[in-house]
Amino acid sequence: MRVLPLFTFAAGLLLAITCVAPVGAQTAAQSLALEKKLLAVKTLKCKFSTMATGDWVEGGKTKLTVAPAKVDVAFSSIDVDEGTAEADGGYGTAFISVKYAHGYLHFMQINESGPLYLTTVFATETTPGHFKAVHTRHEWTAASIPGFTSRPEMYIGECVAGT
Repeated sequence: MRVLPLFTFAAGLLLAITCVAPVGAQTAAQSLALEKKLLAVKTLKCKFSTMATGDWVEGGKTKLTVAPAKVDVAFSSIDVDEGTAEADGGYGTAFISVKYAHGYLHFMQINESGPLYLTTVFATETTPGHFKAVHTRHEWTAASIPGFTSRPEMYIGECVAGT
C-alpha cells in the first residue's frame, strides 16, 4: 500500500503541533485547567491563517500547496455531554456532531451534498485565551473554482472559547 505525501505531511504537521513542547510549555495543572475550560465551552470563534491544499496530478501523484489563509469558523450551542453543536457560517446553520477525548474537542459536519468538515480544538493555548486548532475540509470537485473548496484542505489556527 502506498502512503500519499499529502496525508503524511498532514499527519506530521499535526504531530508537530500537538507533541512538541514549546518554550514555556504548560504544567500539568495548567493542562487540567485548559481541559476543564474546553469541556465547559458553549461557543467557539476560530480563525485560521495557514492553509494546505492537496490535489492529484498526472500519473497518480499528489501535490500540496501551502498558503496564507483567512478562514473563520464559529460554533454555538455546544453541548459536549449530548455531543451536539451548531456551525455558524455564511451558508446557514448546520448540525454538528461533537466528541471530547483527552484534551481534544472534535466537531464533525457531514454536508448533505457529500463533503465532510472536521475541526479539532486542542487543550493547548497559542496565547492566553486562544486554543490551538485545525480545520479540514474533505471535498473534491472536477472543476477548481477560486474562492470555493474544490480540493482537500487543512487549516491551522486558533479558537477563542465562550460560555
